[in-house]
Amino acid sequence: MTMPTPLRQRDILRFWMPLASTWLMMSFEGPFLAALIARLPDPRYNLAAHGVAFAMAIIIEAPVIMMMGAATALVDGRIPYLKLRRFTMVLNVLMTVGMLILVATPAHEIVLQGWLGLDERIAELTRGAMAILVPWPAAIGYRRFHQGLLIRRGSTRLVAYGTAVRLTSMTATAVALFLVTDLPGAWLAACSLSTGVLVEAAVARYLVHDEIRFLSSADAPDGTLVTYRDIWNFYLPLAWTSVVGLAAHPMVTFFMGHALRSLESLAVLPVINALTFIFRALGLAYQEVVIALLGRSESNRRPVFRFAASLGLATSVGLALIVATPLSRVWFQTLSGLDTELYQFALLPARLLIPLPALSVLLSLQRGVLMHSRHTRPITWATVAEIATIASILTVLVVPLDMVGAVAAAAAFLGGRLVGNLVLLPSFRQTDSETLQTP
Repeated sequence: MTMPTPLRQRDILRFWMPLASTWLMMSFEGPFLAALIARLPDPRYNLAAHGVAFAMAIIIEAPVIMMMGAATALVDGRIPYLKLRRFTMVLNVLMTVGMLILVATPAHEIVLQGWLGLDERIAELTRGAMAILVPWPAAIGYRRFHQGLLIRRGSTRLVAYGTAVRLTSMTATAVALFLVTDLPGAWLAACSLSTGVLVEAAVARYLVHDEIRFLSSADAPDGTLVTYRDIWNFYLPLAWTSVVGLAAHPMVTFFMGHALRSLESLAVLPVINALTFIFRALGLAYQEVVIALLGRSESNRRPVFRFAASLGLATSVGLALIVATPLSRVWFQTLSGLDTELYQFALLPARLLIPLPALSVLLSLQRGVLMHSRHTRPITWATVAEIATIASILTVLVVPLDMVGAVAAAAAFLGGRLVGNLVLLPSFRQTDSETLQTP
């Protein structure tokens, strides 16, 4: 995609929209699967097991979450492509081994029942779901690497096409299993998710075929000289950022197991998270936009920043229009299938999270600027501060104050994100200032 100079807001919108649609399509998975689970036998147990299994799969895939941004930032020639591809494959193998250890050894009892405090029924459903999700992390790493190549060359629409195929295959699998099998809801969801990401990984590889053939050829530029040490130094802080950041989910699950009204909290949190993710996803999509557009011209800085401000306001207002109006009943009961008690239970924690989408847009802007400048270490420290804040808030609210689990979790997520933004701000400002002063 050729971008005009000066960069206009509608140009950024066209570049960002396919990536935003990709995240929105992925955000559909959570509420869709939760709605199916809610209509199958034992919905509370299966919703809880699905939430825990998904959180564990996410934490194991954490090392490759940032691979799309890394490919966007680093692959500017044949040598960086070949080295980052090998680096990605090694990570994929290690994650798959980790997943197998967790489900095929006594480690699952230690983690699920010992650390997380799940009762035996939820733990067994969770283990089965995790076994089905074994291919998930490697498939995610493979497709995010190739999607980064598509974004770097400006083919954001192709990224959206691949995700549309993923969503279609996931939905078809879920509906088929719902109609013709008696699988527990948590296992049905895991089968659907695994099918979707495997299909999307294959499609992403197919769509980037021409670019890969060029990058693999002798005619491709060598690009910026990149060694494995360079990749390690760039990517290690990002990997730690994902690992530490995604640790929030099992950590919150642990506290929910010991909080007031733990079963209800475990049941509604996946539904609340699915809703907030729809609006947070719009901001998550902006990180690679920042990297790609700043990489083309530093004159793009002002319009990129202005678009972020508009996007942050729009996403939080959008969430408020659902959770603070009668539309909340439509979302939580009509679409998500919660009964009246769980619907009322979910309202307060959902409303506490209204500022979260705007803070997520700010985080993507901050991270994008730092990754574009290849200054990734502050990202890790900001995430450590965010997780430490979440743990501290939960410790206070759950243990001495005995607050309802879901409310404590929402307050902790919001407080943690705010602290993470504030900790990252000095490095973001310094990097941005240095970029402006560079001739």
